[in-house]
Amino acid sequence: MTNPVLHAAVDDAAMVEKLKLGYSQLLRELRKVIIAQDAVVEQVMIALIVGAHSMITGVPGLAKTLLIKTLASVLDLRFKRIQFTPDLMPADITGTDIIQEDVRTGKR
Repeated sequence: MTNPVLHAAVDDAAMVEKLKLGYSQLLRELRKVIIAQDAVVEQVMIALIVGAHSMITGVPGLAKTLLIKTLASVLDLRFKRIQFTPDLMPADITGTDIIQEDVRTGKR
């Protein structure tokens, strides 16, 4: 009979090694295109690994779009982008108007 705790530890160690290998391969591919942006690449990778959302902001010319487009390409994912501007409204993204009513005043 095998020890389930030992078996789980072996599985966890194997998964960690697999994650490290995948991370290294992904980083190697990204670095073929993205130069001198290690901190941003690392933060995007962390968001990806933990399943989080991220918003990348910065002045023009920092390869923000190129980074995400390259990441999508390496992972064989679709790439879509929303260009944020000061006048962007929720309806611009969702395609519908969102009306909120203040229950105290009845105003929309």
